[in-house]
Amino acid sequence: MNNSGPAADPGKRMLRREFLSMRNGLSAADLQEAAGALARRALELPELARARTVAAYVSVGSEPGTLALLDALRERGVRILLPALLPDNDLDWGEYAGEGSLARVRHGGRMALFEPAGERLGPEAVTTADVVLLPGVAVDARGMRLGRGGGSYDRVLARLERAGAHPALVVLLYDTEVVTSLPEEAHDRPVHAVVTPTRVRRFGG
Repeated sequence: MNNSGPAADPGKRMLRREFLSMRNGLSAADLQEAAGALARRALELPELARARTVAAYVSVGSEPGTLALLDALRERGVRILLPALLPDNDLDWGEYAGEGSLARVRHGGRMALFEPAGERLGPEAVTTADVVLLPGVAVDARGMRLGRGGGSYDRVLARLERAGAHPALVVLLYDTEVVTSLPEEAHDRPVHAVVTPTRVRRFGG
């Protein structure tokens, strides 16, 4: 999911460009292979095995592919919430009912997103999730996530905190995007785990 927008930290902007440039060098075959491996790895997570509701997203462009994972979770009977971008960059949510339930939506000059075509459940719906799968471009050894820069998921994490909700926070990345250290701002919150095509890494006990 593309959350592009102004970022406060110029160091983050530079890193974001570098990671996205590496992604853009991946071939269609690379993307397909990584998506399958990512789904298999993620489905081994105990948090997803127990989950009744998962907030996720539909990957676009060269992001680590999520559709195979969404369909596998749906086959397990998991309720899947997908985001719809609002004009202020906040996120509304709707249910995923298979690939046919998605609408391709372009927000201004941004890359088109795939959003749920059905009923909108409101921004607070994410607080019902047992697991939140987060997009990003990198994560560091502390679990600090570098996002796309629009702040949508910063709002989601703040909303979960205000509601006293404590879902497992999992970011989906490529292997090369797990790094030693990233710049951190006051509003940044760590994730609990990262899943890549070859491994799962957990943070903070």
